[in-house]
Amino acid sequence: MTEVVSENSEVTVLLVDDNPQNLKVLYETLKDQDYRLLIANEGEKALDLARRHQPEVILLDIMMPEMDGYEVCERLKADPETADCAVVFLSALDDLQAKVKGFSLGGADYISKPFQSQEVIARVKTHARVIRLERELQARNRELRSDQARILNSISEGIYGLDEHGTIEFANPAAAVIMRCPVEDLIGRNFFETHFSTAVECPAGLPARATCSQGVIENQRDIRMLRADRTGFPAEYRSTPKYDGDELRGAVVVFRDITAELESERALEEARELVQEQRHQLAHTSRLTTMGEMAAGVAHEVNQPLTAITNYARVAKRMMSAESPNLGLLQETLDKIEAQSHRASEIIRRIRRFMKKPATGKEVLSVSALLEDTRQFAEVDARNNEGAIELVVPEDLPDILADPIQVQQVALNLIRNALEATRSAGSELPVEVSAGMTDKGCVRVEVRDHGIGLAEDAEEKLFLPFYTTKDEGMGIGLPTCRSLIQAQGGEIGFERPEDGGARFFFTLPVAGGTASCLSTDENTSEVD
Repeated sequence: MTEVVSENSEVTVLLVDDNPQNLKVLYETLKDQDYRLLIANEGEKALDLARRHQPEVILLDIMMPEMDGYEVCERLKADPETADCAVVFLSALDDLQAKVKGFSLGGADYISKPFQSQEVIARVKTHARVIRLERELQARNRELRSDQARILNSISEGIYGLDEHGTIEFANPAAAVIMRCPVEDLIGRNFFETHFSTAVECPAGLPARATCSQGVIENQRDIRMLRADRTGFPAEYRSTPKYDGDELRGAVVVFRDITAELESERALEEARELVQEQRHQLAHTSRLTTMGEMAAGVAHEVNQPLTAITNYARVAKRMMSAESPNLGLLQETLDKIEAQSHRASEIIRRIRRFMKKPATGKEVLSVSALLEDTRQFAEVDARNNEGAIELVVPEDLPDILADPIQVQQVALNLIRNALEATRSAGSELPVEVSAGMTDKGCVRVEVRDHGIGLAEDAEEKLFLPFYTTKDEGMGIGLPTCRSLIQAQGGEIGFERPEDGGARFFFTLPVAGGTASCLSTDENTSEVD
């Protein structure tokens, strides 16, 4: 008998009966249901059509010559290609034993002859829908497994699936590459015995053991793992428990070789140390440059007490050569010599402190004392520029945590620039140095000049290395100031006062405080 196909059908139904009249009735019953209908009049034909077309539903007559419906069903269920087909038995036998036998062989349903059209249509529709859904679910599962395999195969980190005893049940290709061993050779090995020889290598406990046995999530870095050839390497791993319902079934371990990463970290740390050393060298060079510029004024500053000491000494000698020396006046003269020597010593001390390289680490500093010391140091430039310095610091200003030499270098640089800018503009107003608290809880030091102000492109250029507006400047002052302040955990920037000139400022963290010194003032031009 030939195969009959209904066009544009999605569901395939195979009709199997040795009676042509029964086949005709079934066909007429289902032809308008938009099914793809296949017809077979004996068992072998039915098996052949089922293997080639995998029908969703098979209406199968039990009583057929040569091969009855039970045998056909049994062979259909034994074949993976047709095992999921819904077999609905057709039989005039309505006894319980016949139905039980059919279900035991894998049958899905049972229709007694003579059958009713509506019953056949309803049962075929129900089983076709169930089989289609099952097949779609199986296809989706296969797709998900394929996607999962592609994802796992594309991940550069090694992945193991372990059972509760630590036996490797799954390994991705990356794990094989890291371990220098084929995937098939890893499967079945014990994770702990393969990759860790002694507890010395894992002082915190064998990785993933607590995950496998107790469901504890683990994450460790820089542990030593062994490859298949027993060579070791530093690794980082994460392990998460694997559950089947509520039952712990082992762990999933994700790991990677961090040899190159650790080498990069060491190289980066060395580079940081080198940059820090170069920063200190540049700052020291900047201080030497500053002292070179201030040399004439400093020499004059030191010469004054030395000259006074010389004059007072001559006076003392003359007084001592008298027949009746005035001891009171002599004592007063010697006191003046001592005072002038202290003055000269203080000038030398201040210069030496400013010139030396700062010790590593920060100190708790009084802002008022630090700025007063800086102001006295800057008096040389104030006289050279025919200017003055006005210092205003609140008494209740908290101490800061910073490097005193570096902070003084920044403050001195800003004050000297302000003195020069004020003189260039022909102003007689003093440079204003002040300090206060920001709304972020940091100390802010400001230096205000009365010069001609800053150019419009100052934001873009002012803190760039080697950019300068001075004829003989090197352009390392403000960039060095930025570097030094950032090293203290603060920021540096400038503002344009409405009445002219410029206001430079820098912020520093309060000693013992946790506030951030990052500024959020929208009207402030700051250095990134």
